Amino acid sequence: MIPRIESIEDPALAARLQACIDGKTKPLGALGRLESLALRIGQILGTETPALHAPQMLVCAADHGLAARGVSAFPSDVTWQMVENFLAGGAAVSVLARQHGLALTVVDCGVRHDFAPRPGLLVRKVAAGTQDASQGPAMTAAQCAQAVAHGVDVVRGLPGNVLLLGEMGIGNTSVASLLLARLAGLPLDEVTGAGTGLDAAGIARKRAVLQQALDANAGVVEPLAALAALGGYEVATLVGAVLQAASERRVIVVDGFITGAAVLVASRIAPHVLQRCVFAHRSGERGHGLMLAQMQAEPLLDLGLRLGEGSGAALAWPLLQSACAILREMASFESAGVANRAG
Repeated sequence: MIPRIESIEDPALAARLQACIDGKTKPLGALGRLESLALRIGQILGTETPALHAPQMLVCAADHGLAARGVSAFPSDVTWQMVENFLAGGAAVSVLARQHGLALTVVDCGVRHDFAPRPGLLVRKVAAGTQDASQGPAMTAAQCAQAVAHGVDVVRGLPGNVLLLGEMGIGNTSVASLLLARLAGLPLDEVTGAGTGLDAAGIARKRAVLQQALDANAGVVEPLAALAALGGYEVATLVGAVLQAASERRVIVVDGFITGAAVLVASRIAPHVLQRCVFAHRSGERGHGLMLAQMQAEPLLDLGLRLGEGSGAALAWPLLQSACAILREMASFESAGVANRAG
């Protein structure tokens, strides 16, 4: 069941927030994008004094049948090995989550490996990896629906009012490219990049395999059907997570290309999802700029990142904290007794 997601547009609240921002002890607009970020968070949380609490970094992991076709520079075993690295605290997202006080939850959505139970790991495995989308649908409709439902359920069990999105899955930049090409009608040449570091010949091979996947699933354009045909279990789980977080009016911090693909699918199901999203960064992955344009998104950072995992979302997190602090704590001209603009 898809959670109901209403519009949170509130012109009166937006006007109050803007007046509050404009009345701070600074020239109009002097804090630049931080001001629009503060406005966005205030609108999402429905208050002029927003506070972010118990932020949750959700990293969804799964394997992909397409990986056997050589679409990545790394073997598919890296998926489960990196999950172990996340849980051991050694991955970039682990370090950044620890630095910034983000609770890290890793979800096995469909990894081709059995993990020992431990804190921070949720096993919501639909199957041990998807089928090869170049030969037909990656998932059945029922499997896709199950993965989406898992995402809904996981978020229901997490505290806080902020969800930061992360992922892991060798081959999942291919999934993101496929979903973007199909849902936005864009040529594969424009949306297919190096992923984990393919050379020019590797990118050409990857593009050919992705064209086979589009051809094998021709005519599938409805968002959930496209997700089942082309997607991965971790992307589908993230779609459910995004839909549930949006229904709960959480701030959703979107990482890069793959988590962006999940948000793109979710927004085609429920357009008001985008009202709740903060886009962390512009990835170095080819196609991400086009994906952001599809969602009319303005990312906060542009650092040439292309790691995934949620690393960009974690790096952007302090900006969200600063935006809220400015709204809550910065003095107004009136309260500080500072003269306002002349005239």
